[in-house]
Amino acid sequence: MSVTPLTPAPAFRGRIGRDPRSGHYAVPRRYRLHLSPDHDDCLRIAVVHSLLGLERVCPVTVLDAVPDCPDGGHSALRPLYEASAHRYRGPAVAPVLSDDWSGRIVSTHARDIMRDLARYFTSPAGPVLYPCGAETEIERVELLCERTADPAALPGVLDALERRLTAHPYVVGDRPTAADVEVWVALVRHDGPRRTAGHPALWSHVRRLTAHPAFGRHLADRPALEARAVPRVPRRGAPPRP
Repeated sequence: MSVTPLTPAPAFRGRIGRDPRSGHYAVPRRYRLHLSPDHDDCLRIAVVHSLLGLERVCPVTVLDAVPDCPDGGHSALRPLYEASAHRYRGPAVAPVLSDDWSGRIVSTHARDIMRDLARYFTSPAGPVLYPCGAETEIERVELLCERTADPAALPGVLDALERRLTAHPYVVGDRPTAADVEVWVALVRHDGPRRTAGHPALWSHVRRLTAHPAFGRHLADRPALEARAVPRVPRRGAPPRP
């Protein structure tokens, strides 16, 4: 189970760029991700990292699923926080993108991290997770997925996603994007597959993504979620059993 920090952690919003004057220019193996298996933002980043094939470009340190500090932080991250914020006293929480050259934090903002990894470390043959012209649609899906934690809002969210996936094979168009990562994490995290009986296109999409190694491999340390995310295959196109 995850632990909510007793006090909010400061937001580090550094960005990776190509300009050396920024201090955080794109260099393979300069940066490191620190991720906890039981955290939504960490799961999003982990899936993007796997889709882009960045295991050798940006190493990952996997933290314990449950924070080991009373304030909801991770003791392993405390040196990074203390080096990055003068007299830091708050929780040392994940996710973190750190700079191995300086020993400091670049960013704790998941979606900034995802975008920078996709923009600066994607190989020419890799997937385009933030295609030109689709950013606004991806942001709309991000906002939609944030509502899945609200039981009252979930039916409307599922209906909207079903309409998208009835019109296209993926959430935004004909190819996988970061929007599909957002939807998958939101649904496996909030028990969505059990509630998609009336949404066959969405249910099929979640199962298809879970079968992809870049998605399903990250449920290995989350067995309860894995059981929910891969429901039994229905017979003759029937809706999934709850």
